[in-house]
Amino acid sequence: MAAVAHEHVRLAQSLPRQLLHFFKRFPPPQLSPGAPPPRPQTVQVVSDTSSSNPNAGGATIEVPADDPSPTPLIQNAKWKRNPFLAHKNPTTGNWHAPHYSLRRQADLFRLAVEYNVLPLMPESPKHPEIKAAKRVEQGLRVKGTGEGQRVKGKYWERTLKSRLEVRRKAMEAMPDMIRTWKETGHGRGWKKYPRGRTLPDNRRKGRGVLEYA
Repeated sequence: MAAVAHEHVRLAQSLPRQLLHFFKRFPPPQLSPGAPPPRPQTVQVVSDTSSSNPNAGGATIEVPADDPSPTPLIQNAKWKRNPFLAHKNPTTGNWHAPHYSLRRQADLFRLAVEYNVLPLMPESPKHPEIKAAKRVEQGLRVKGTGEGQRVKGKYWERTLKSRLEVRRKAMEAMPDMIRTWKETGHGRGWKKYPRGRTLPDNRRKGRGVLEYA
């Protein structure tokens, strides 16, 4: 017990002022006097077995596991009141805001990751593990990048395809137009001058490709 207390004191001396003030005001349940110690992971080994039946007359011995599974960052410790989440007064029914804003929560979590005390922090939207799980579940959440969506784009980007199509048709019809121009006497009686108005889909913006007769 004294060794555990000494370890806690040594850990507290190495923490910055912000984390010390937070743990002093809201002590983690994992460090409370009544908290059960973590159970070490062990592997059962059967000794003194016969060749015919491996479990006959054997003694079971528990030895520490060589490669234990990683401890989850968010432990199932019960906080009396989470300072990072809103709290509802059971008597009055009024909601009280969290003690720390999201900006201050993010600062505390950055320090907790730097000083390896992240398992002692309570649950929060700014918790790195929760943020990573939400990123995997919801993706980047950028408008237009999801499945079945497209980016709106600028006006010239949205009308580029139709303008290029009109330009392509005009270039394909250019030899016939030149031949007709020459046949009519270089402009005498020419009826295909631009009308000076835009296409109906571009009329609202006042710009676009001119329509020909």
